[in-house]
Parts: sequence; C-alpha cells; structure tokens
Amino acid sequence: MIKARISGMVQGVGFRYYVWHQARHLGLSGYVRNLPDGSVEAEAEGEEDKLNQFIEALRAGPSGAVVEDVKVEWKEPSGKYREFNITH
Repeated sequence: MIKARISGMVQGVGFRYYVWHQARHLGLSGYVRNLPDGSVEAEAEGEEDKLNQFIEALRAGPSGAVVEDVKVEWKEPSGKYREFNITH
C-alpha cells in the first residue's frame, strides 16, 4: 500500500480523473482527493509491481498537469478499500 502526495499544477487539470483511470486500469483500490494546499493525495493498495507502475503514472500526470514532486510512503495494506474512488 502506498500513500502519495503530488504537488505542482495538479488541480483543475483533470488530475484526479487521470489517477482514477490509472488505478482502475491497474486493478488498484484506494482513493484520490484534492488537498487545500493545492496538492493531490492518493492512497492505493494492490500488487507491488502495479503500485510501482501507478507511481510512475503519478509522476507523469495528464497532459494538462505539471507534476513538480511526488512523495511516496509505503505502508502495510489495510484491506479497507474495495475499489478506487475520487473523494472530496
């Protein structure tokens, strides 16, 4: 399980939908949400290789975004997520 914080121009550019799509494609569960400081937070559970692919997708971002930094924290899986959602 990872918890990631993505900073840069990542709000108002379709970033959450992009993350949701990437996570669903990779079969991950968790969530993505905007944070008040202009960054985006994502938490995802799944196979390690899929999580590594997900991290690379976060670093790339959609075409309208400018990703400046991705901070990733690896954690023990919680099993609390059934699917991947966009939350507020």
